[in-house]
Order: sequence, then structure tokens, then C-alpha cells
Amino acid sequence: MHFRILETWRLTAALLVMIWHFLRYAPTGAEAASAALYRLLPLMEMFLMISGFLIMMRYADTLLTSRGSLMRFLVRRVARLYPLYLATLAFFAVIGLLIHLGFGQSNWPGRYDFSLLPANILLIQGWGVSEHLTFNYVAWTLSAEWFCYLLFPVVVLVARRWGIGGLVMLAFITISGLEVATTTGIIPFHSWMKADTWGAYRAFADFVIGAGIALAVTRTPPIRIGRFAPWLSMTLALVAMQAELGDYLVLMLLALSIWLAAKAEKTNPDSTVFLAPLAPVGRVSFGIYLIHPVVETVMFSIIWKMALEPTDIIGFYVYWVLPMAMTVLLAVASERWFEAPLARRIGARFDAATLMRSVDRSAV
Repeated sequence: MHFRILETWRLTAALLVMIWHFLRYAPTGAEAASAALYRLLPLMEMFLMISGFLIMMRYADTLLTSRGSLMRFLVRRVARLYPLYLATLAFFAVIGLLIHLGFGQSNWPGRYDFSLLPANILLIQGWGVSEHLTFNYVAWTLSAEWFCYLLFPVVVLVARRWGIGGLVMLAFITISGLEVATTTGIIPFHSWMKADTWGAYRAFADFVIGAGIALAVTRTPPIRIGRFAPWLSMTLALVAMQAELGDYLVLMLLALSIWLAAKAEKTNPDSTVFLAPLAPVGRVSFGIYLIHPVVETVMFSIIWKMALEPTDIIGFYVYWVLPMAMTVLLAVASERWFEAPLARRIGARFDAATLMRSVDRSAV
């Protein structure tokens, strides 16, 4: 089924990340707003938990149940996520090459470190292989998601053997390991929830929590949840973030919010029909997140910094709206005419190749 509240929350998180990154180019006076947005960084945990929830809901019953099911799952995830990522990576590789050739400069030391380009191509840049983010810096989350997809069979096996309790224990073991790694300095961040170059392991903890929420939704009796309960829980999570009341309190409130939202929609899908008009934009939150650094480079690092800001012909906050609108439109266009058609084509070719191999084995 379609979980509209979760889709709306993921869209909101992607938009807030974009707004925060674009605010880096704002004139003096935006520091308070930027700091407030930074305190919402735990929404990335929600983003990753929702990913675990949705993947578990969709694939848990079919993964590992037939020959080739795991490979089919991985191919479909790669087909869905990698083409757009590769396109943005190519863009930043060209920018990096131009900078290395002397056509401009970067204020971000190490961003265009070509020794780390293979790690970016292989999607392992978020596995602790480097000390800083490179090229499309937000793609550490995609690297982390890929790590979670590879370990998804472990999550499924634990869930089938030990149920919700097993996933709770797996999340506890993962988080305990993260705490030890940050305390000892293996992960060079003061909190594992801030780790990005080591984001794969952070993401796996969130992914497992999301998978546990999926089981909690499907394996508990239907209950009537008020329409406003998920939004109230999310509001409390946002307040806790702004008040800096503690990462684990925020994490628990986010998990509760996801469970309430999913349970409410599963019990009464019509209760969120008012969110249906957001669907065309809601389903491209990944595209917005991945494309906005490209728009940032062109519209702010080049056009704004080099042409518009020095001449003072337009105010920043008037101009600011244009790159945001462009990002959303590009994401919608990319999903409709690039990502979805290519994913279908790759999936169809994989299915055809799998069928052909089956026929050949039968013939033998």
C-alpha cells in the first residue's frame, strides 16, 4: 500500500536539507535560521528508518524464497537509484577536472579528490574509506543505503527466526557497536548520528529499526489511531531536536511517529487522501536530495557568487526561490523521463536474461 504520511515526511526532510545547504550562500543574518535547520539533522535518521520500513514491507516476504530473488532485489534497487546518482557524479567529476585544470577554484578542500572517485563509483564512500565527503557530498546516504541493501538478507533472516525481538536485539547490538566505535575514536565523530563518511553503519541501525517497525505494523492487531496522533508525535520529535533533549529521545519519538503514521494509514487508508495531490513531488524526494547539490553548484557557486551577488541586482531571498523550484522540477522530470523508464528497461532485461537461463538449464 501507499503510505502518504511517510512520503510527505521524506519529502519535507529532503526539502529542509536543500534549504539548509542553500542558506550557506545567504548574507549575514541567516545564522540563526541555519543553526535551527542544523538541529533538525536527526531527520536523516527518520529518512533512513522509513527506507528500512518500506523495503521490509515490500520485499521481506519474497526475498530468499526462490532462486535468484536476492539478485533480483539488488538489481531493481540499483536500477532505481544508481543511474541518477551516476549522472550527478559525472557532473561533479567534470567540475573537479575543470578545477584541477585551473578553470576555477573550490573552497572545499579535498572535495574533488580523484583518488576517491573509484570509491564513489562503487558506492562505498560512506563505509569509512575516507576522511571527508567528495564529489556529490550528499550521496553518502546512497552509499549507506547500498550497504543496507547488501545486508538486508541478514535482517530478513533475523526477522523470520526471532521476529520483532530479534530485530530489536540486532538494532541494540548495532547501536552498541556504534557507541563503542565513536567512544574509542574508530568512528571520528562525537556522535554516530552525525557520522557521514561512516554513514553506512549509522544507516544500518536506522534501517533495522525501520524494519522492526514494519513488523510491528503488520503483526499487531488493527487499532484505531487518531488522525492527528502521528503529527503530534512528529511535532514532539521536532521540539526535542530544537531543544537538544538528547539523540535517543529523538530517535524513539521518530520511531513512534513512523509506527503511528503507518498503523493509522494501514487501518484507514482514506484518512490521508488529502495528501494525494503531493504524490508527484512526494515520490521524488530522493531526486530532490541528490540533484540539489548540482543546482547549488550552478546557481549559487557560479551564477550567484560570480555574477549576481557582486552586482547586487537582485536580493538573495528573491533569487533563493528559483534554485529550489528548479530542483523540484528537475527531480520530477528526471523521475518521469529518465529514472523510471531506465529502471523498467533494466528490470525487464534482467527478467528476460533470468528466464533465458532457466530455459537453458531446463533444456540441459
